[in-house]
Amino acid sequence: MATLSPRQRWFLFALVLTAGVLNYVDRQIIAVLKPTIAAELGWSDDDYGSLAAWFQGAAAVALIFTGWIVDRLGIKWANPIGVILWSFAAIAHGWARTFGQFVAVRVALGATEAMGTPSAAKTIATILPPHQRSLGFGLSNALSSAGAILAPLAIPAFALAWGWRGAFVAAGLVGVVWGLLWIAVTRGIDFGDRASAGDQTTNQASIDYGPLLKDRRTYAVGMAKVLSDSTWWLMLFWLPDFFNRQFGLTGTELGAPLAIAYTGSAIGSLLGGGTQTRLLSLGWSVNRVRKTVMLCSALLVLPLPLVLNINNATAAALMIAVVLAAHQGFSTSLFALITDVAPVTKVGRLTSFGSFSGNIGGMIIVKIAGMILAAGLGYLPLLSFAAVSYLLALGWIQLLLPVIRPVEGSPAGPTFALH
Repeated sequence: MATLSPRQRWFLFALVLTAGVLNYVDRQIIAVLKPTIAAELGWSDDDYGSLAAWFQGAAAVALIFTGWIVDRLGIKWANPIGVILWSFAAIAHGWARTFGQFVAVRVALGATEAMGTPSAAKTIATILPPHQRSLGFGLSNALSSAGAILAPLAIPAFALAWGWRGAFVAAGLVGVVWGLLWIAVTRGIDFGDRASAGDQTTNQASIDYGPLLKDRRTYAVGMAKVLSDSTWWLMLFWLPDFFNRQFGLTGTELGAPLAIAYTGSAIGSLLGGGTQTRLLSLGWSVNRVRKTVMLCSALLVLPLPLVLNINNATAAALMIAVVLAAHQGFSTSLFALITDVAPVTKVGRLTSFGSFSGNIGGMIIVKIAGMILAAGLGYLPLLSFAAVSYLLALGWIQLLLPVIRPVEGSPAGPTFALH
């Protein structure tokens, strides 16, 4: 295995962060331009909810396999293959015209973007030392959120000049360039993180999900992701529509409030990761650090339904920014928990299972949102669920994992098999 210099380590980490930005930009184009695309193609709220659900469902199914793929390919090849494939899927949106064609390209994008989360998690666990991983996850979430911030600022203006189809094509081409750059800069590097086909023990562990599904830690992560990610996906796909309904904002008018809201998610990622790193350095136990951050995050989300009583778009955006910051603090802690309970060779699969679960939650909530809004019930039922979802997730973790301890062979601890 090649030894990385600090410069190489942080340059590769920076590349991983930019891949996260591209991931969010590609998936957010359709949300930001929903009023324009829906008007041109005649979509209803239920149609849009169905498209979002198809995207989430495809990602969820793909995540069953992408963790194993990432563990087998290793980060050297998993990163560029994932980014290039989802970039081609994004480009294909520019030629979709019928609802069926949009379903097809959304399924393709969801399935290929499912490579992003396990690749990023495994890369961080591989190239960063244990004491920097909480901060690494925080920075990863923060910079990924930059994609959600950039999308409402840049995409409407670009679409105004070149059309919404051009926005999909341009974003996809940037991803292709990223993939080629990663291949070039990692040439000659062996990260030593692949599950070898010649190693029967490692190979069997890489393929066999049975032991993973028998472990309660898997379900602690999985259900927590279902509950917490439901709120995130609701915000990601429906927030532009919320500002459109509540305040009549369209096109470039959506840019500022959406950017404010998503900036909150970036700040929350940095605070969540940095706080955990600091508390661990002060001697706090892993259990105390993870659950304290989760509890504080969950409490910040409780007032969310009150946003419906706010009459100013900027004030509403600031309140939602706090909620998204809280989500990222919770999410950062949950991803760090995965590295607490799994060895580096299994992080990809456990991350995939968690992300699979989160996408199932997202698929359900975005479809239900379309149905509720089409029925004229408004956002109150959806925001009420979101307000308590994180407390429910933390309660589930506490039930299954009363004490979180780093296990043998995990990035945070001394060799552990998921069984």
